[in-house]
Amino acid sequence: MTYVNTQNENYSKLQNLSSTVIPTRSPIHILARTSDDQNVQVMIPKDYTLSFNVILDGSNRLISVHSFVDMPEEVFENAARFATDSNNESARISLNGKLWLFIKQDIKGSLVFRDNGDPFGSTKRINNLTQISFLDITESQKILTQLLLTFGAIGIVMLFVIWGVSVFFAKRAVAPVEVSYDKQKQFIADASHELKTPIAVINANADALLTNKKDTVESQEKWIGYIKAETDRMSKLVSSLLYLAKTEHAETSTESLPFNLSDTVRDTVLLMEAVAYETGLILTQHIEPNIIINGESEKLAQVVKILFDNAIKYSDSNGGIEITLKKSRHQVVFSITNTSMGISKEHLSKIFDRFYRPDPSRTYDGSYGLGLPIAKAIIENMGGKIYAMSVEGQSTTFTFVLHK
Repeated sequence: MTYVNTQNENYSKLQNLSSTVIPTRSPIHILARTSDDQNVQVMIPKDYTLSFNVILDGSNRLISVHSFVDMPEEVFENAARFATDSNNESARISLNGKLWLFIKQDIKGSLVFRDNGDPFGSTKRINNLTQISFLDITESQKILTQLLLTFGAIGIVMLFVIWGVSVFFAKRAVAPVEVSYDKQKQFIADASHELKTPIAVINANADALLTNKKDTVESQEKWIGYIKAETDRMSKLVSSLLYLAKTEHAETSTESLPFNLSDTVRDTVLLMEAVAYETGLILTQHIEPNIIINGESEKLAQVVKILFDNAIKYSDSNGGIEITLKKSRHQVVFSITNTSMGISKEHLSKIFDRFYRPDPSRTYDGSYGLGLPIAKAIIENMGGKIYAMSVEGQSTTFTFVLHK
């Protein structure tokens, strides 16, 4: 746009210049009247710039020069020669280190001249005259060139900027897919590991049964019991996985009803209180009464049970468990703290992953590492959040927050 505007402005100046005749240098003096009795317009353009006109006869001989600046005669002659050598009506030429734009224009009628500028000398009429107007466009071309270089530099810089921004957002867009893919691979590996042991046990016991085909069922009750125990274990695992998948992909419950969370927590703790006392744990409760929220009481009870069971399982001998339920203006906060060796920061960030257990040997302890992921899925599905904090060598605290 700047280039087009500049070119249009130059051509407009040149058009104005071509209609302006000022006889400042004239080998043959012009009588200020044409043959068709039209006065020659004499004015200086308002947007004055370095420019000049030359008038040529039919033989391309220089007749008159009209210039706003004083330049050597050969400059005008060279300019006229370059312009006549060009077949274009308008073009650019380079002359004396400057860039000029010219336009050719035929003069209608004829002009009357007096020889040698003598006002009383004889007159001569010349027809077929051509006026060539020249305009210095050196500065405007420098500006356009500088603008082009600036835009080019900015363009190159912006290409790198856009490339960097594109890479950044592409990585952000791909990151969830990559995480999901990694989790899927990890899930397959973990599920395979968890199923591998019971399948191997079932297979081994089945082989033991086949080697004693003639024995009675009663005599082989041990092998059958092992098979039954492992199938129950696999059934529990599959049920937990199905429940987790259903919970994670469930939308906000349409059966959300008001219920007393304080009573739900108190009843759930009461059911498991005996287990805590059997292990020698001291149970402390700080449950604020009559906290009413909207949701599903059964699922919240399951979350409390999972967290309580986890606290009992990993508490120190003769340690303690502290349960707190309180409300603020817009939130309800439940937390359960147990004395333990704590969880390192390395494991704390992965504690809610499926099948995750800090013990790298994955020794089966009645848990598949699915309880906490299920609790997380339930809480997040209800619009809340759950997190864990731990002080190594002292305690571990699990907290979930729900909006009232």
